[in-house]
Amino acid sequence: MAFYGWPISQCQDLSNPLIVQLNSGIRVLDVRLAVLKGELIAFHGVYPQRALFQHILRTLRDFLSSPLSQSETVVMSIKQEDFATTPLPTFSKLVHDEIMNGPGGRDLWFLENRIPRLGEVRGKIVMLSRFGGDGSGWERGLEGLGIHPTAWPDSAKSGFSWTLKGALVRTHDWYSIPSFLSIPEKTRLASEVLLLPAGGAPPFPVLNITFFSAASFPLAFPPMIARGFGWPGVGFGVEGVNARLGRWLTERLAAGTRVRGWAFLDFYSDPDDSLVPLLVQCNFKGRKQGEEGWE
Repeated sequence: MAFYGWPISQCQDLSNPLIVQLNSGIRVLDVRLAVLKGELIAFHGVYPQRALFQHILRTLRDFLSSPLSQSETVVMSIKQEDFATTPLPTFSKLVHDEIMNGPGGRDLWFLENRIPRLGEVRGKIVMLSRFGGDGSGWERGLEGLGIHPTAWPDSAKSGFSWTLKGALVRTHDWYSIPSFLSIPEKTRLASEVLLLPAGGAPPFPVLNITFFSAASFPLAFPPMIARGFGWPGVGFGVEGVNARLGRWLTERLAAGTRVRGWAFLDFYSDPDDSLVPLLVQCNFKGRKQGEEGWE
């Protein structure tokens, strides 16, 4: 929902509102919220994003109840953006109340603290809660706050892992890179998380979560990192993360390599609307019958 605040806070094109993202194939959303006049509103950094949380919920309810997309699943990561001014319990209560009383209500959500199979959550939003403290105010406490990380180290370059109900969650969220010179390293580290762990497939479920977004002031604004700049094809400029990821995915698909996980992208339609189709295609490489919860 980060459409405003260029070049610091804008991370998506205005031509790609939420419903366009959903119809394009986006199924994992990174939603940052803040409290404004007693209501939750999309926020990124210091910039309000002009969309109430209720608008986001209404769009998702309509999408997931449509005959054409009612079998789909959407994952929503929710994070508090105004933690310096709004008490954490206040924010958590507002999220709870707006979900329970908003479009679709409780039935729209999967709020168990475990990683479900796709077959369990069709037509629902799966919450990844990067807020909530000790779970106060939520039915079942932390067990009713969706997938809830035990810790989220700030901008850990080497990534981090945590376990959840016997599943291993491997996470990469190195966002504060020194400058655009780190684009190749950022792309490599974020991509590698989407592959099987070293040693091959383990005897337990693995979920990979990776952020290809990054930013720092003044030499690594989000548009520069995602899109690059200049004319790198002729040696004048720097190729962005998205173009590098597209090439990496094409190579992995050609080799039959299994790529799995949740990939968060800034300016996802750049450079040529190819990234989402490539990521969708990865779902069908190396899939074993029944493992996603369907026959």
